[in-house]
Amino acid sequence: MTSKIAFIGAGSLVFTRNLVRDLLTFPAFQDSTIALMDIDPGRLAFAKAAVEKIIAAGNYGEVILEATTDREEALRGANGVVCTILVGGLDVFRHDVEIPKKYGVDINIGDTRGPAGVFRFLRTLPAMLDICRDVERLCPDAIVLNYTNPMAMLCRALQGETSVQVTGLCHSVQGTAAMLAGWIGAPMEEVTYTCAGINHQAFYLDFKRNGEDVYPLIREKVKHDPAVYNEEIVRNEMFLHLDYYVTESSGHNSEYNAWFRKRPDLIERYCTHGTGWNPGEYGVIVKHGERMKNEWQQQMEAWRDAPVDLARGGEYASYIFNAAFGDGTLFRFNGNVRNFGLIDNLPEGACVEVPVLASRGGLSPIRVGKLPDHLAILVNTSARCEELAVEGALTGDRRKIFQAIAFDPLTSAVLSLGEIQSMVDELFEANRGWLPQFEDNELVKS
Repeated sequence: MTSKIAFIGAGSLVFTRNLVRDLLTFPAFQDSTIALMDIDPGRLAFAKAAVEKIIAAGNYGEVILEATTDREEALRGANGVVCTILVGGLDVFRHDVEIPKKYGVDINIGDTRGPAGVFRFLRTLPAMLDICRDVERLCPDAIVLNYTNPMAMLCRALQGETSVQVTGLCHSVQGTAAMLAGWIGAPMEEVTYTCAGINHQAFYLDFKRNGEDVYPLIREKVKHDPAVYNEEIVRNEMFLHLDYYVTESSGHNSEYNAWFRKRPDLIERYCTHGTGWNPGEYGVIVKHGERMKNEWQQQMEAWRDAPVDLARGGEYASYIFNAAFGDGTLFRFNGNVRNFGLIDNLPEGACVEVPVLASRGGLSPIRVGKLPDHLAILVNTSARCEELAVEGALTGDRRKIFQAIAFDPLTSAVLSLGEIQSMVDELFEANRGWLPQFEDNELVKS
């Protein structure tokens, strides 16, 4: 029996073409149905053309390709679903970083947690719940893989409110592991690790080469090789002081704690001269969005004329689907699941990022135990703020949203409670029309 994989938000073109390419490297999917769905017909047409090019280049003549703006049509009978949606465009999500900046909270990316991440979550959750409720009706046994941020809050809400087997994937786990291995010249096939925490704040609890702890070698490179230190200044400072390496980039992590972005001199010292997402630049994702808004069509046209690389990439999705309804090869990955006996010193039921085993039986999270106590302090704060935000989103309680943001480490390091309240009120006003569940529930004034 052939399988069907649906891509919801297929206009996220890089994800779509790379994940389809990966899927079709597995023989089990070379006679599958690929269903592309997006609400933007123009982006959908480009996605369809990109996948057609991959099918032609790989001689995957038995693949059935569908493209539709009808979500039900795409989901009906699917075995696997990949979700890469964005709710609201640049005109709304720029407020997520520009309003906090006016109050002194200098956000770099703003798609995961803190004031910007919370409001992106509030806008995105209703659409994601609708998608999962469609899955419950149309393909209840499907595995749903979410790539949409904010990962932890969305997965926590979806897993709590629906019966869908859904997990969230972030390439930072395998990407950072490859970076660390490269620093010490270790081939990835010789590397093993245990990584756990929450999305973007997971830590490698051990990192080994052929069974030997190589954290001492990584520490030496970070301390004594300027090129290595300068590649990820924020994360390297965290590693030197906290003793464990965190998964997500310096740009992201600079805004998840109180240490690097609360004063301009700290931003200059630790954030401005790194690489990647330019962690010193306020609102870099807004600038990236402006650029992509103007350039995506040109980039896609250029890609049409470029040769196709059919080599499988490092994203987890194709391996997970192959384990669950392909050839059945077991696959271990780090996924976002609720914490029921997985990490002892994080909140019960919160969304955690832990090792998960994919098999014919579905997705089975693996117990980790305790995080080191000092890491648990940092991660607990973020996880509990996320729990408050999820509860506020599901109940339409503006007060809980305010409190979730009030305890955000960077926000609370910069602002008073009264200032935070004013900022949250302004963010709600900027999002008026996107958050109807809050319209009749005014924030209680102090």
